[in-house]
Amino acid sequence: MKVSETYYDEQFPFRGQWDMESLCGLKIRKVDGRTYVIVTELYQENPGTSVTYAGQSLRDQICEAKGLKPEEIVYLECNPNTNSKLSFYDEEYFEVDFNADQQHRYRQLTTDEVKHIIG
Repeated sequence: MKVSETYYDEQFPFRGQWDMESLCGLKIRKVDGRTYVIVTELYQENPGTSVTYAGQSLRDQICEAKGLKPEEIVYLECNPNTNSKLSFYDEEYFEVDFNADQQHRYRQLTTDEVKHIIG
């Protein structure tokens, strides 16, 4: 299943778990004075670690590569719509707070929030 390129501006190679070569979609948007870093899961196109399991390490690698400060961005994970009949492949966006406890680390964005950020 191929992920539509409308979900990302570039493919970003990163070091996943155990330094495994991995790949995600990346989109960076500035909206209302905030910088949003949006990583997209590429499913079968990704030979390594998923964006969720890469987590904070992926965020840090993106910030280093793009000259951003982790404390000045809003980090979002996207599970893109793959037009599958399986519900776990439906489109979802999550804001990730790496400083929160596990129960409060992920907050699903509403459709309106996504439209405001992505356009």
